[in-house]
Amino acid sequence: MGVKKVITVLTVITIFTMLPTLLAGCGKSSDTGQTLRYVLEAEPATLDPAKSTAIPESLVELQLFEGLTRLNTQDQPVPGVAEKWDVSPDGLKYVFYLRNAAKWTNGDPVTAYDFEFAWKRALSPELASENAYMLFPVKNAQAYNEKKVTADQVGIKAINDHTLEVTLDKPTAYFLSLTAFHAFYPVNKKIVTASPDKWSAEVATLVGNGPFKITGWVHSSKIEFAKNDHYWDATAVKLAKMEWPISDSQSTRLSLVENNQADMMVEPPVVEHDRLTQAGLLKISPYLGIYYYVFNTQQAPFDNVKVRQAFSQSINREALVNNVVKGGKKPAYAWVAPGLSFDGKDFRDESNNYATENKAQAQKLLAEAGYPAGQGLPPITLLFNTGEMHKSIAEAIQEMWKQNLGVTVALSNQESKVFLESRSQGTFQIARASWIGDYADPMAFMDVFTDPGNDAKYHNSSYNKLIEKAQSTLDQPVRLTAMHEAEKLLFDDAVIIPIYYTTQPFVVKPSVKGYFWSVLGLADFKTAYIEK
Repeated sequence: MGVKKVITVLTVITIFTMLPTLLAGCGKSSDTGQTLRYVLEAEPATLDPAKSTAIPESLVELQLFEGLTRLNTQDQPVPGVAEKWDVSPDGLKYVFYLRNAAKWTNGDPVTAYDFEFAWKRALSPELASENAYMLFPVKNAQAYNEKKVTADQVGIKAINDHTLEVTLDKPTAYFLSLTAFHAFYPVNKKIVTASPDKWSAEVATLVGNGPFKITGWVHSSKIEFAKNDHYWDATAVKLAKMEWPISDSQSTRLSLVENNQADMMVEPPVVEHDRLTQAGLLKISPYLGIYYYVFNTQQAPFDNVKVRQAFSQSINREALVNNVVKGGKKPAYAWVAPGLSFDGKDFRDESNNYATENKAQAQKLLAEAGYPAGQGLPPITLLFNTGEMHKSIAEAIQEMWKQNLGVTVALSNQESKVFLESRSQGTFQIARASWIGDYADPMAFMDVFTDPGNDAKYHNSSYNKLIEKAQSTLDQPVRLTAMHEAEKLLFDDAVIIPIYYTTQPFVVKPSVKGYFWSVLGLADFKTAYIEK
């Protein structure tokens, strides 16, 4: 996922669930000695839920933490730490009632004060969390994050150990879904206060409240988990342990599974897809996301909209997907991914596509910008994070720019942690990016490019006003019109180059059962087991 998270009104959609869930009383699942081996695709940059921004971190955190709600197999919120809640008739006040049985992995009770501390910490200007604005529906949350009010004026209040009262700025129909997101996870106030900068980096202090606890972490090598016996729903957890080797190499991850050193991995090399399908090992899960390139709109030469438009119009997505990407992916000609239905019609109807491909027009635009046939352009570098697929895509697009524009673009790769920092700080000209919706609504994409803090360094007051309009009403036709207009602005301004809409190819042994792979990109192993 990208660097910034988003806010919206939840629209319920029906999601086709491809993966089975564990049924009560399933015979072989009671084996408490079971171990699941999943190959993680990158070293987590952090396991602090308030700070993490990418899928590998979120995937680990989902096993270690739990919010007030947890998503079920239809990606809808169900009770987590909160066993129930009340909502005021005007939709502005939520009162959550926490389970008496909810405990941290060290045996401490999980309290409403932990939630209040965690949420206000994520919002604090001092922490500078890139996820802070996920909490902006809360009353005065944004004002506190911007140093306009104090923390005690934020609408988050622990009434007692087991009661949390949350007041919103405006009715937010998707709020319960947000409370399942990692920025809303609680953290152990006592532990974090004692070691605010290091608690999440060491096994001894990484105290969670989810179905598993971390027992080992050899950085850039492996993460080990054990069942959390203090978890309130521990009887549903069938695995005794999980062992997650770490590799950013697709080939290495696949070899680990095929050599019986692991049970599951994501994104096998494209050249292996046909063979893996025939062997019954390849699965493809729905995935609400997009792979794209983002311009730094403040860095030359991409501070010129015509240069951005020229680069955007000079690629061939169909050829790229068919020959390089594969994996069931679909070429992307807009920003919001398909799969979001409103009154029987997908938001991503083809009539609302905005990206165009036109070599002659691209050359004309580049000339109008003062760079005919690329002459006079400053050196340009495309930045991507280490990965075989990222490299293959970058090389293919590099050649398209050479052939269609006469422009030579250098390629640069960085390991994930450094790459994310480069994106965040704006130390790039054009960079690889991807975005996975955090909940099922177009606003899960649209709010990414509002001010402040988007990594395109894009500032457009008209865009911001359209997003604000869509966020401030529950009138669906008004919301949808505003979001479509805003999406068109993104392409008029050529902020991004959409490349393809994602799916999630993965390899899993047939014996692995009971897991759930969310359309939002995360695998939940709470009820997983190994069938013997």
